[in-house]
This record gives sequence, structure tokens and C-alpha cells, in this order.
Amino acid sequence: MKNKYLALGIIITGSLILLFSCRKINEATELGGDLIPPVDNITTFDTTLEVQAFNDTFSLLTDSTLSSYNYEQFLGQISNDPFFGKTNAQMFLELKPVFGGIKYTFLNRPDSLHIDSVVLVLDYVGTYGDTTVPQTVNVYEIGGQIGDFRYDTTYRLRQNGIPRAGLLGSRTFEPRVLNDSVKAYLDTTVNQLRIRLNNAFGQRLLNYDTTGTTGAYSSDSAFRNNFKGFNLESVSGGNALMGFSLTSGKTKLAIYYKDDNNDAPVNKWDTAVAYFTFTNLAASANLVKRDYTGTPLAASVNGTTAPPDQFVYIQNAPGSFATLKIPHLPSLSNRIVHRAELIMEQVYDPSDTLFLPPAGLYLDAYETSTAKFRTLPYDFYFDASGSANLSSFGAAPFFSTDAAGKAIRVWRFNLSRYVQHIVNGTQQAYDLRLYAPVYTFNQYYSGPGAEGTPVTVSVNPAPAAGRVRLGGGNHPTQKMRLRIVYSKI
Repeated sequence: MKNKYLALGIIITGSLILLFSCRKINEATELGGDLIPPVDNITTFDTTLEVQAFNDTFSLLTDSTLSSYNYEQFLGQISNDPFFGKTNAQMFLELKPVFGGIKYTFLNRPDSLHIDSVVLVLDYVGTYGDTTVPQTVNVYEIGGQIGDFRYDTTYRLRQNGIPRAGLLGSRTFEPRVLNDSVKAYLDTTVNQLRIRLNNAFGQRLLNYDTTGTTGAYSSDSAFRNNFKGFNLESVSGGNALMGFSLTSGKTKLAIYYKDDNNDAPVNKWDTAVAYFTFTNLAASANLVKRDYTGTPLAASVNGTTAPPDQFVYIQNAPGSFATLKIPHLPSLSNRIVHRAELIMEQVYDPSDTLFLPPAGLYLDAYETSTAKFRTLPYDFYFDASGSANLSSFGAAPFFSTDAAGKAIRVWRFNLSRYVQHIVNGTQQAYDLRLYAPVYTFNQYYSGPGAEGTPVTVSVNPAPAAGRVRLGGGNHPTQKMRLRIVYSKI
């Protein structure tokens, strides 16, 4: 680890006595408090070390997060986040009939079918942001070749090259209406986004049924040659991302049609509905674009040689991160470490009621010898079942209040064993990385001398939603800090 304080020797020792002297303070330890002896300033002490924080943002080179149909899919625009700027989230998906090895067909005679209406239905999960600001969502047909959008391909969250063709339909609405009751033919429910598409598109789907045994409904690949899927984008207004589920079975294309039934009396029509759904052979992608232009986050990104940042800005993928340095940690004398917590507090802003923090933050370490990020030594681990100890490590926040009584989140990362090995002289100190990934790739070492193993650590249940402004190490009232409870040897 790069640490400019390693060679300062006696000067640093004197600074530690002056700046970080052992003292009894009234700060609760919320994790494992029943196992930690009380600070009595006789046998047990605590001290607080300075943390330096430096903001940065991920890029195409540093973030390869992939979209997955299992995640909540986000659609919409955030036009005015005061700290993180703008976000545009688009959805790409296929909805198809189930073939089951035989030609798909509509009810009754294919040559007597007429479209009534065709509606794209998305299963609504929730909204991140302002539910009262209207958004206009356009539905486009995916264009290009059959290989441009494939079910056996995963696409990056922050960029893809999926082309689109013509406009199929549009709707303007406030997100808050999406949990209203919906009454439709054979489909009365709640929590739906329904967008009516143009009838010409619906009639085209019906007409595919007349093309014989080798036509569009003869096989899955034949259908994809004729229709490659939908691209949805919010094109105006909005200050929220709307979340939808692809896997619930409620997301579908509803095709309402009539059969003029030549054997029936004149003007007697039968009404039917067919559903195309999202299957395990359907392609999907979620594209999330961030624009930080003119934001406090953008202004704070100056590298790790600039003065440390007063605020730390963390946004869910594709988002931002902070490099954390604890300069005095390598020079700390040997002692028995009962608890070491890296503590960080949310700095309240009224916009926090719209844009909530992510479910979890994550902390890993940069290893200069391998030029890779690794799990934090000793304190982050996988148990016998392969589950990560994210909870005891401190990934989830505590609910608290600030000095003004405002509701905030506080994170307390457990670095106890890591710090113990540093003060024992058996572990080097690393630069740390704080961020809020959906998942991340790390090198994992199961013990001293073990060979590094690449692992995937899942942190948040979905991308896009979640951001938080934290106090940095030099914030005047809500400092990020490393608190150590210890006994002398």
C-alpha cells in the first residue's frame, strides 16, 4: 500500500499522542457490544484515527456490471438530483408466444382475425424518486439483425449497442398511478404499467398466423426474425425511476382480437385475448445512463493527491465510489484490539426523502502487488455454506438521527481483526474502496499464505436505485472515522 506516513517515525508518534490520545468518550459500539469491555480509561481505552476520503466515478474501463433479467428492471428519468445529476434508464425485452415444439396459432380461423387493441403490460414493483412528476414513455421496436439482441447474451448496464426501429406507442402518466386498480378484459389487477400500442402493429402480429408452416409462428427463431422485441424509454419529464419485474408472469403483451366467424350471423363477433410473455428464451437488457455534469460529485473528483473531500458521494451501479486512506494506522503501536469500526454517517438533505440510500455499501482493499481489489483481510469471509458475512461485516446501515433530529443511516464496518494484524506487524495496511455495487469481483484469501481465488460478492438486490451523501474525514460535525477499542499489552 502507498502510505506517505510510513517513514515519519518519531514525528508521527508525537502526533498520535497529541491528536489521537486515548480518552474515554461516549460513543456506543452497536455491533457485538455485548462482547466488548467498557471503556474505563484504566484497562480499556479507545482512540479515533483520521480517515481521508477521495471521490471518484466508475467508467466503462472500471465497471463491467451486467444487466440480468432476474434484477428489478428500471425505466424513467431523474432530471434533478441535487448531488448526482441526471439518470436515464431504458428497458429492452422480448415477449413471445410459447411454441413448445409446435406452430403457435391464435384461436379460430387465422384469415378471419381482426385486431381490437394491443397493450404492453409491465408488472410494477415500485418507484425510486418523485412519483408526482409526469413522464412520457415511448415504446419502440428493436431493429437490426437477429444477432443484435439475443437471449443467450448478457449486456452491460451502462452501455449496449442494441438498435431500435420505429415507434409503436406512447403514454404520459405520473408514476403514482401505477398501483391503482386496472380493469381490463380478463385482466383486473393492480400494479401495472399498460401502454397501448398502435393497431397496425397488432394486426401485423395476427397476420403472421396466416403464413403457413414455415412462417413467423413456426418456431422461436422464426418469430425473432420477424419481431425482435421492445425498447422502452422515458423521453420527457420525470424525476424518478420506475421498477418492473420480468419474471413474475404479469409482464406480457396482451393482444385483444376478434373473429368475424363466417358461420355466425352478420355482425356477431367473438372477442379473445392472447398473451406473449417473458420466457427463459427471451432476451433482456437494462440500460442506465448517468450524467454528473455540474454536480457536487463531479466537482469533487480530483484524484487522491488533492485535499481529501468533506463529503463522500456513493451511488448504486452504474455509479460512484470513494478511495479511503487511514494514514496513521500503520504507525499504531501494538495492542489488543477489542473492536475497530470504520464509522460513516449520512449527512441529511431534504432530497433524501425522494432518493433513498442503497440497501448496502461494500468495502474492499487495493493490493498493489497484484494490482487487483481483494476482500478485506480477516474480517470479510465466506462461511462453510459459501455465504458472505455481509451483515456482521457492516454492509447494512443502522437507522439513527443527526444532531438536528433528522433521520439518517450510519454504517459501521468491522475492521477489528484487520487492524489487530496491522498493529501486530503481520498485515500491511491497504487503501480501501467504498461503493454500492450490485455485485463485485474480488480476490479472496481464505487464510495467511493461501492462494488468491477470484470470487463474486453480491451486495445489492438490483442496480440503479440508491445513493447517499456521507460525511468525509474532514466534515465538521459528521466525520468518517476509525474508532478502536483496545487494551494495552
